[in-house]
Amino acid sequence: MGNYVPVKYYFDRELALRLTELIHPFYPGFDQNAFIELVTKEVANKELKARVEVFADALKQNLPSDYPQAIAILLKIIGPENKTEKGMFTNGYFLMPVAYFVEKYGLEYFDHSFHAMYEITKRHTAEYAIRPYLIADTNSSMTYLQDWITDPNPHVRRLVSEGTRPRLPWAKKIPPLKNDLENNLSLLESLLHDTSPYVQKSVANHLNDLTKESPEQVLVWLDQLMKANHHVNRKIIKNGLRTLVKLEHEHALKLLRKVE
Repeated sequence: MGNYVPVKYYFDRELALRLTELIHPFYPGFDQNAFIELVTKEVANKELKARVEVFADALKQNLPSDYPQAIAILLKIIGPENKTEKGMFTNGYFLMPVAYFVEKYGLEYFDHSFHAMYEITKRHTAEYAIRPYLIADTNSSMTYLQDWITDPNPHVRRLVSEGTRPRLPWAKKIPPLKNDLENNLSLLESLLHDTSPYVQKSVANHLNDLTKESPEQVLVWLDQLMKANHHVNRKIIKNGLRTLVKLEHEHALKLLRKVE
């Protein structure tokens, strides 16, 4: 095995050069030298997230100031869809600055930004980019998410679950949508029998998050679904209740016996 290289070191002069080569054909006015110089100077001694932000800010300075124009250019460089179900650092890590660009600069342009996140997540992930949008306008965000639940692409369906997790790792904790767990549960309901292992893992993790917020509400909801013969994936339920099982929560153990 080769030596492990921390992900932060991918965000360096070499990546700046690669991005300028990708952008220039679609935006000849892109100041390649200014972009490379700025990135190289600013990323030194910074950690991963700060490096990604440097790239996003440098893109902001060198692309058209009009956000819809800028994001349209960036969507032309994102490359082919990720056909695997491997994680975001395996493929498409170079899209992290594009996702961060949406996260930081696109809040006033919901349509453009949700379209961008939809395309980015099929190649990388938009689970962090979507968080400020959920907080800024939950209702509008929910409208997009309801559409995405039935999307044929598993990466898009996964984003519905992963992006709305209250305790998403490496992200700022957020409350349940509109401070009501029911909103999260309504998004997860039809994903409880998703065929994609990638989506299943996310739904289980999301359920596990919710059991830390309001365990009884989650268990009552699952009970009701099962009584109504709603198809639930046993593996998702088992994985989603793992924290309660560790705590030997009586209701959780009883419910698991029903799905055995």
